[in-house]
Amino acid sequence: MESRDKSNNNRQIQRANCYSVAERRHDSSPSVIVIGAGFAGLAAARALYDASFQVVVLESRDRIGGRVHTDYSFGFPVDLGASWLHGVCDENPLASVIGRLGLPLYRTSGDNSVLYDHDLESYALFDMDGNQVPQELVSEIGVTFEEILKETDKLRQEFTEDMSIQRAVSMVFERRPDFRMDGIRHKVLQWYLCRMEGWFAADADTISLKSWDQEVLLPGGHGLMVRGYRPVINTLAKGLDIRLGHRVKKVVRRYNGVKVTVEDGRTFVADAAIITVPLGVLKSNQISFEPRLPEWKETAIKDLGIGIENKIVLHFGDVFWPNVEFLGIVADNTYKCSYFLNLHKATGHPVLVYMPAGQLARDIEKMTDEDAAMLAFGELKRILPNASEPVQYLVSHWGTDINSLGSYSYDLVGKSHDLFERLRVPVDNLFFAGEATSLNYTGSVHGAYSTGLMAAEDCRMRVLERYGELDLFHPVMGEDTPVSVPLLISRM
Repeated sequence: MESRDKSNNNRQIQRANCYSVAERRHDSSPSVIVIGAGFAGLAAARALYDASFQVVVLESRDRIGGRVHTDYSFGFPVDLGASWLHGVCDENPLASVIGRLGLPLYRTSGDNSVLYDHDLESYALFDMDGNQVPQELVSEIGVTFEEILKETDKLRQEFTEDMSIQRAVSMVFERRPDFRMDGIRHKVLQWYLCRMEGWFAADADTISLKSWDQEVLLPGGHGLMVRGYRPVINTLAKGLDIRLGHRVKKVVRRYNGVKVTVEDGRTFVADAAIITVPLGVLKSNQISFEPRLPEWKETAIKDLGIGIENKIVLHFGDVFWPNVEFLGIVADNTYKCSYFLNLHKATGHPVLVYMPAGQLARDIEKMTDEDAAMLAFGELKRILPNASEPVQYLVSHWGTDINSLGSYSYDLVGKSHDLFERLRVPVDNLFFAGEATSLNYTGSVHGAYSTGLMAAEDCRMRVLERYGELDLFHPVMGEDTPVSVPLLISRM
């Protein structure tokens, strides 16, 4: 991120005028504190700022973006966090922003792919000995995997109690011996299940059968952000009062406002607050609430799942791998399966991204960055023995990063999908946003963005209604429909 004027970090927020209705001065603007400068927080702050609110954003990191983080240390952009637009269509709430900025997308999947964000068009799978798996076999097992998932839906209808996806698949094998596989066929099936775990950033034995397919997938397939998400983040943040290095420790809500205390003891006061910190941070109780949040809200925080998927980005001096979108290694179980995203296909840069999820990601986070990079390179050498060593590498740590403590949320076995909505519901003058508060678009950037806009509108209505001044300020969405700019899509 560009350097920021240090004096900006030291300014105190103007104290909000929390008068009663009768005393309120019409020349003072309503105020809000946004906690977290990720996509949800910046969307909320941008909307309320544009609606004439006084807005301050408190961010614990030394950068904006949250779990969206575009790194430029290789001399070109690489997203260490979110990197896809899921749903390349006008219905996607982010489409107009990305379109106006002229940011290109590289389509990696159409609609309803068995691999979610990839099609079976451009890939190479290998076994642990480096032998390439025939494309026909991979396609055949892909069809079988979809049939297995349809069979698990029958189990969902039959059993009242929830179970894990892993247990459901095992039961399908018990009922349908014709689906049982051994040898290379079994290993390819495990790879498909591994990619499913990657989508949820969780192990199959924790993913809910009842709710795994509740997310709404927008049409248009999936597009990789060729230049990274940073330009979108910078656009949302432009002109906002953002305080970096401000880790919130306490939020006190009163009948006439909120008081927020940061780690160094400084306090900020406003009419309302919007909480957009990641689910993992809420789970860790880093932030205390006074009075305590209602039991139903605490239960939502406790019972929602938070998954981990990391990226080990390997930058090479030249390209020695096949010109496909992804490389993979099939194995006896999902833990040993591997997946590499080929950024050269999409961006022209000689980069492969190893993407472990679930328990494998947690285990790798215990390693040094160098050891993690060498592990990923070792997997690559299995399938490409003549691979040259990377000249640079980057490693993400979303699970152990105190500012995230996880990658994104998902449905745990036995827990209600309605928990996402409960996490979103306001508590007095506290509003909540982020991907984990999106009932339909959980775990996505556009889900985080849309909940930020919803929280901003809820906040605007609540604050202005309190003072009887709903007619004084514009809605956060505005009444004018934004000009639609077509998204720039390629598929080489």
